[in-house]
Amino acid sequence: MTTQGTAMRLGGGEMFDRIAARYDLLNRLLSMGLDLRWRRMLLDALGPLGDGEFLDVATGTADVALALARRGDEVRVVGLDPSSGMLGVGRRKVGDAGLAGRIELVQGDAQAMPFADDRFAGATMAFGIRNVPDRVRGLREMARVVRPGGVVAVLELGEPRRGLLAPFARLHVHHIVPRLGALISGAREYRYLQESIAAFPAPETFCEKMREAGLVDVDFTPMFPEVAHLYVGRVAGR
Repeated sequence: MTTQGTAMRLGGGEMFDRIAARYDLLNRLLSMGLDLRWRRMLLDALGPLGDGEFLDVATGTADVALALARRGDEVRVVGLDPSSGMLGVGRRKVGDAGLAGRIELVQGDAQAMPFADDRFAGATMAFGIRNVPDRVRGLREMARVVRPGGVVAVLELGEPRRGLLAPFARLHVHHIVPRLGALISGAREYRYLQESIAAFPAPETFCEKMREAGLVDVDFTPMFPEVAHLYVGRVAGR
């Protein structure tokens, strides 16, 4: 896994099929439980939800989709993911929660979404944009399917580059994440996570990608201890 192309292949649906059964446990352990708080802040960025329909891209096992639906009795959610294994786990969770009537999980590619223009009131993506080969194209698709004025919120990991905790966070990313991930999941490819985090651009650079995709009012917020950032933009009028 020495090239970006190899890393992207390993970050596709097949890799996540292999780790789907233990993905939620891995998230809790590898983030030391902080991912739950980060996801709440991701949803807060959408503002009042009302009775709209929202899209969760790279929905995985549907954690964000479930949290969205629980924020309002009239909220409807569509989750998109390339991994059939992850979606299978997600569908079981949705069924167990009694929310199958308000959450639909769809297998598909973030770079070519099977949805009409302006369908959704807003869109989220948690820990998935790293795995999209053409990130601007994926962001442009999110902007296409969200109505003008709607929020696109992206939560993503990145290697800390400054601050007192940066050396410790880099140690966690480079050594603990791949080893613990491989031990628990049984997938040697989990080293991809460490490599993709290290390769993700600085927050300011990613914000430029969001603007290139047509989003406006773009900004980011570091998530303690700056191993993740919340990126928020709005869809411009068309």
